[in-house]
Amino acid sequence: MMKKGDVAAPPPPNAASRFTRMHSDNKNVVTVKHTVSRSKRAELLGVDSKFHGCTVWFTGLSGAGKTTISFAVEAELARRGVPCYGLDGDNCRTGINKNLGFSPEDRTENIRRVGEISKLFADAGVVALSSFISPYEADRKMVRELHEASDLPFLVCHVATPIEICESRDPKGLYKRARRGEIKGFTGIDSKYEPPVNAEITVGALGESNEECVAQVIQNLEERGIISGRLPDIVELIVAPEFKVQAAEEAATLPKLPISTVSLQWLQVLSEGWASPLTGFMREKEFLQTLHFNAISRHNQSVPIVLPCTDEQKEAIQGKEAIALCHDGKIVAILRTPEVYAGIKEERCSRTFGLNHDGHPYVKMIHDSGDFLVGGDIEVLDRIVWNDGLDQFRKTPLELRAQFQAMGADAVYAFQLRNPIHNGHALLMQDTHEKLLARGYKKPVLLLHPLGGWTKADDVPLKVRMQQHERVLAERVLDPESTVVAIFPSPMIYGGPTEVQWHAKARANAGAQFYIVGRDPAGMSHPVEDRNMFQNHHGREVLEMAPGLPSLEIIPFRVAAYHVGKKRMEFFDPERADEFIFISGTKMRKFARSGETPPDGFMCPSGWKIVSEYYQKETAGSGPK
Repeated sequence: MMKKGDVAAPPPPNAASRFTRMHSDNKNVVTVKHTVSRSKRAELLGVDSKFHGCTVWFTGLSGAGKTTISFAVEAELARRGVPCYGLDGDNCRTGINKNLGFSPEDRTENIRRVGEISKLFADAGVVALSSFISPYEADRKMVRELHEASDLPFLVCHVATPIEICESRDPKGLYKRARRGEIKGFTGIDSKYEPPVNAEITVGALGESNEECVAQVIQNLEERGIISGRLPDIVELIVAPEFKVQAAEEAATLPKLPISTVSLQWLQVLSEGWASPLTGFMREKEFLQTLHFNAISRHNQSVPIVLPCTDEQKEAIQGKEAIALCHDGKIVAILRTPEVYAGIKEERCSRTFGLNHDGHPYVKMIHDSGDFLVGGDIEVLDRIVWNDGLDQFRKTPLELRAQFQAMGADAVYAFQLRNPIHNGHALLMQDTHEKLLARGYKKPVLLLHPLGGWTKADDVPLKVRMQQHERVLAERVLDPESTVVAIFPSPMIYGGPTEVQWHAKARANAGAQFYIVGRDPAGMSHPVEDRNMFQNHHGREVLEMAPGLPSLEIIPFRVAAYHVGKKRMEFFDPERADEFIFISGTKMRKFARSGETPPDGFMCPSGWKIVSEYYQKETAGSGPK
């Protein structure tokens, strides 16, 4: 044990790589390099594996709003799953700096200490949000240099609220006391404040709201790549025009694997980026992560997107560097380095649906397909179209984002549906719109997003649903100026709480910030028992807890029913239950098939006409089945 006055021995020669000398008054002080890298810390922190460490230094007069803004930034970062911590001047002065006063020397030492603390937070991978008056440019420069020496981003945010406004706010009564001479050396009164000469961000000078100030800070962090954007990154898997001829020529020489129409729909989903960051049909490890965790590398992915093949097809493609995928004899894509693995149908069905019974239509489809699955990166030769008169509604996630931006949308809320819209659905969408306006959004936009892939035989066909949706907008039940109607290309698998996560994740990729989750979403009747497959509330509750959806806020479904006295759909009030009636899907179909008209106010008249005509033709045997 060392005694007072002893000199520490230098590190042994073989430890030289772990120690670095620093300039210090004490030549016996050395710094020790960490054995855990920043990238490793990033893997352990936050929603992604990205290193976010940095310091945002909020400087400005007392009452400027530094802490208010920084704590609001902290709340937004936390909502996104970004590790962060707010350091406030008063908080630090009641703790680590409680022995310091307000002389120029003590102010410098105050900033030096919190600068070092901020640097440690940043080095740990945390976004340090440090709110200090820090009136001297030299002190702020010192903290900047501390970070730069450690290769850590340092951003000054000047909260430039004019002193007249700060003094009028005076939340702590300090300006009044300073004017009376009770506080000496008060910044802005009898002690100078030196505005930053190189602030990366300036807010507050123009009277911006707190929300606008927060948005500027977040945008700056996004633009610098310190945090990911609010919207997930999208990977489109369609061959660029300049390489199409070359890709087509290569594909013609490759072994061919025929795919079904449902697999072509999944191929479209992948190619347009709905399942980003997936880059192809799932390989076995991705498949297992999906089945067991509903996520792949912290990104939500609850539904397997896989490509089946038979034993005979397996022998033909196994070990190949690439294969061509064909639909109806046409080559549609190249799949690179195919990986063939067991389809484990029983386990897949049990984990995805909670049952393994051929009475479930998608389960039957799984059992009717090959016993193996093929995974690999895909390159789609051309954008997939269906030539059914509806392709103009099949917009990719990036196209939808661009449309929302062109509309000036500051909030996008999505509604998933596979049925005609009645006024109860519309009520929920209208209510969401009003709530977003009340929260301060100026231009909320609805993404009305009917599912357009495979559905079971007794569901209303897509073309009929789209015609009905058109009438809903024409009658202005929903506002056409703030609504985007587009088709979601995914097949329906009727997977309840498991599938609803997929529906939500895909809409987040399209730019939605809010997702309205329905009652018993993606559900159906049990194939054997007289009950629904899933508990009505489980879809909502699972979605609110689902991992890997940091950019999405869930809007719970409110039950709507028909109010007999008011002759309209209203939110159901259990205390006035005798005033309401419920019009189920079964009852609606009975009305439609018999030519009866439902109660006024249940559905817009021209929309009901579309639905009724479809069911009557189906009943007569002259329409689609």
